[in-house]
Amino acid sequence: MRGGATAAALFNIIEVMTTRKIFWLLFTINLFNYIDRQMLFAVFPLIKTDLLLTDAQLGSLASAFMLVYMLYAPVAGYFADRTPRQYWMGISAVLWSLATSATAIANNFIHLLMARSFIGVGEAGFTAVAQGFLAENSPHENRARILAAFGLALPIGSALGYLLGGFMGGHFGWRAAFMILGVPGLFLGILAALKIKDKRKFLKPSEKPNLIAYYILLRNKSFLFTCLAQAFAIFIVGGLAAWLPTYFNRFFGYSVPKASMIFGIMIFCGGALGMFLGGQIADRLLKKTNKAYFITAGVSFALAMPFAALAVVTDNFTLSVIFFSVAIVLASIQTGPLNAAIVDVTSRGMRSMAFALNIFIIHLLGDAISPYVIGRVSDLTNLRMAILVCLLAVVPACVFCALAAYTIKNKSLLRKIVDN
Repeated sequence: MRGGATAAALFNIIEVMTTRKIFWLLFTINLFNYIDRQMLFAVFPLIKTDLLLTDAQLGSLASAFMLVYMLYAPVAGYFADRTPRQYWMGISAVLWSLATSATAIANNFIHLLMARSFIGVGEAGFTAVAQGFLAENSPHENRARILAAFGLALPIGSALGYLLGGFMGGHFGWRAAFMILGVPGLFLGILAALKIKDKRKFLKPSEKPNLIAYYILLRNKSFLFTCLAQAFAIFIVGGLAAWLPTYFNRFFGYSVPKASMIFGIMIFCGGALGMFLGGQIADRLLKKTNKAYFITAGVSFALAMPFAALAVVTDNFTLSVIFFSVAIVLASIQTGPLNAAIVDVTSRGMRSMAFALNIFIIHLLGDAISPYVIGRVSDLTNLRMAILVCLLAVVPACVFCALAAYTIKNKSLLRKIVDN
């Protein structure tokens, strides 16, 4: 008995160490996911001057990435649920890294559009698979915290994207920034494909999920309302991420490197704090109510709105930064809880497909269009008015959180779904 207990304890220690290694490898890849994605916005003014682009064209670069990202995700999710997932994660990282470096040789709008589109293919293949893969290796009671920790790659990577992109763009040119920062992902992708093992027991071909699983997911009201809540939140967050450095440059007169550095620090500190708080609050609240994920997200959405609006209307730069920072903290709280909710309300056999469909929905209605909408409204009025219009999306975000919470009737229903 004692020997069996010792062996079991040793096995648990090895399993925990292995899980941690997988987490940190996936986290690092996700970090470069956001570095490569967000540094474009740091050098918007430089690209605009160099290639003579309009604000609408600049916004289209972000929208093109998101359009391809969301359209390819369901394809990647479908095949990832039928094959070993480590290859999808690894090859996808290699692909987007190559496309990032290729951006450096673009000499017109069409070339930039093509490069950003291929980045969308790579990043969709990774994101659709990695979250479900990680969630399956995490205990349910800590799932919001772990997915929130994984999501910390967003504020940290975004901050590094703005900081490194702004610094390198300001000192060496925007082309050098893309060329250099695309390289690390190549090596990380190869490492993921070789070192990570998918422990799922693969079913017979006839038992594997097929395309009708997407229809089943769309009929799952809890899943659908969760995705719609995220979509309208992403509409705001994606639009602000694209345009706030330019907003600081245009309205407060800060240089490109300094505006990007300031926003990078805001994203890093505010986003990291918000995600940490979101995971902690949701997991603790889950002990009291099975609607914890949706309550946490909905309340944070509602509280973020007035701070963001105050940040836009003030003419004082310090107050604008403070209000925007508070809004970023509050807007980031939802990341871990709503991703954990997606895991809880979907079955194990179609997790990659669930996150893939989630990507499609949230970006179709979210940041695939918001950067362009802001750019278009800015061309017609001004950037300040465009950002205020963007903030109105917080209303449907709160509504869909409430609807998602309403669909979770009792703990036994949620537990039944989780156990599948």
